[in-house]
Amino acid sequence: MHVFPNNGDPALPEVKSQPTFRPVPEIEVPVLILGGGPAGLSAAIELGKLGIRALLVDDKHRLGGKLVLQTHRFFGSTDAVYAGTRGIDIATILEKELLQYPSIDVWRQSTCLAVYSDQKVGVLKNGSEYVLVTPEVLLVACGAREKFLAFKGNTLPGVYGAGAFQTLVNRDLVKPANNLFIVGGGNVGLIAGYHALQAGINVIGLIEALPECGGYKVHKDKLVRMGVPIHTSHTILSANGQDNVESISISAVDDNFVPIPGSEKSYECDAILIAVGLDPVSEFYQKAVDFKIKAFVAGDAEEIAEASAAIFSGKIKGLEIAQALGKEIGEIPDAWYRTGAILKSRPGNTFKEDLPNLPEGVIPIFHCSQEIPCDPCSSLCPHGLIIVDKKDIRSVPTFVGNNYCCEVCEKCVAGCPGLAITLVDYRANPEKPIISIPYEFSSEMITRDDIVTILDTEGNSLCDAEVFDIHSIKTSDRTVIIQVETDKEIAPHIAGIRIQSPKITQPMFQYVNHVTDDTIVCRCEHVSAGEIRDLIRKGYKDINEIKTVTRACMGACGAKTCASLIRRIFREEGIPNDKIIDPSKRPLFIEVSLGILAGENSEESK
Repeated sequence: MHVFPNNGDPALPEVKSQPTFRPVPEIEVPVLILGGGPAGLSAAIELGKLGIRALLVDDKHRLGGKLVLQTHRFFGSTDAVYAGTRGIDIATILEKELLQYPSIDVWRQSTCLAVYSDQKVGVLKNGSEYVLVTPEVLLVACGAREKFLAFKGNTLPGVYGAGAFQTLVNRDLVKPANNLFIVGGGNVGLIAGYHALQAGINVIGLIEALPECGGYKVHKDKLVRMGVPIHTSHTILSANGQDNVESISISAVDDNFVPIPGSEKSYECDAILIAVGLDPVSEFYQKAVDFKIKAFVAGDAEEIAEASAAIFSGKIKGLEIAQALGKEIGEIPDAWYRTGAILKSRPGNTFKEDLPNLPEGVIPIFHCSQEIPCDPCSSLCPHGLIIVDKKDIRSVPTFVGNNYCCEVCEKCVAGCPGLAITLVDYRANPEKPIISIPYEFSSEMITRDDIVTILDTEGNSLCDAEVFDIHSIKTSDRTVIIQVETDKEIAPHIAGIRIQSPKITQPMFQYVNHVTDDTIVCRCEHVSAGEIRDLIRKGYKDINEIKTVTRACMGACGAKTCASLIRRIFREEGIPNDKIIDPSKRPLFIEVSLGILAGENSEESK
């Protein structure tokens, strides 16, 4: 560093005119809802039904939250949360219903900035006008933010969070990569992998640090039977490349999640998707509680779960808010709370597939063998022959008819959210039955008379078969049915068709090395793990002090990403959580100019 004397004071810019200010608008509302995703929308709808005035604030141009990025059919309860309907369509349904209620005002492209000690909430309306809102009740339904990982090369172009990736692929219809590698085996990572395949992107592989993927087994099975390798007990070591991602290096881990020397491999790819969990966006709720505002929290801001659970959580919170306002609505049914708990539940027991022994007639085969909250198949059969326990929809489905009851309408095959039902028809030729398989890719990828590779639930190759027919049914909603003929011995085991070749998922010949201490922890201020680790070893335990020395946590994100990564380095250095002092929370949620907060007339300031 070179230091030079300053000769004279620096010249300040000339001020040609003094800005003028207007009073900051203030309004009072019975209910303020922060977030127009599944939980916020559902709560607002319940309030609208009761004629309760509410203001819903959302920072996007359309309502629905992450629903607008979800092109797959949803799991959950058909009766309670639109199970079997695609997320993008659920967003439209909820928004359309909400707009029917005149008591609900909606501010789109508006962001909550802060919750203040005088029980007012600062909102940046339409991105330009600052408004103070005083609610009688506040509902925080802001969803969740993605967690990130510290690894070498994590700032390279081509490293995506799942939300950004799905925005490009499903909303903007942009193909951001040709070869994708996924880090994280929860539902978010598994679903994003399926969306990538649908967009024509090769999915080279998926790694999960745990011994088993945490997402639904039907999501995992859907990927493996399309040709995607899933490596459990593995972690990412580095993203490699000069100006952008060119490859990824991974390693197996032991029981303590420590990389195992000698197990390193590298794979060519031009994009890496990080899907390693979510953190609730609950800061506003915590501030509201601190400042004695009557507050509720719903959806992922309360507890990380599926979007179907967020929808039902919002319904319940809407009624609880009505009760808090003194509205006579009676008791909320206990069954609602039971349904809410079921929808939030984690995957349960896994059973062996129940395959038929009698090769005759027509038989639906259920390749979903795990207890998860899902029941659309039970409402699709016109004769009610598929049963899921309505008291607990986590039970696996059962076919209660005999081999001659099914009329081959194929509604269950086309309508299963997990694409986990096939139909085996022995009637024409018991030795060579016809198998109906669901398919949600471009019809140009497979045509009649093509030879396709048939896989079982676990992704094992069973045979190559000729496509017998391709068709759709009236209720298919963008799912087509592919039919093949195979030997009767393997017919019940068939679960899907391989989409991508195994050749593209092979590791590189040579492993690409990584350097851990060069890993960037604070992306805003470009602070490395080595800098943080050095201060911790010098005795620093207060993240505020680390912030002062390195500027980590001082960037535009307000420590929303790097604070958790710094805590992870503390853990790696053996510092217990109770010895760590967390950084001070910023009063504002996003960066905003002082002029906006002061009510500066924007036209004059230009």
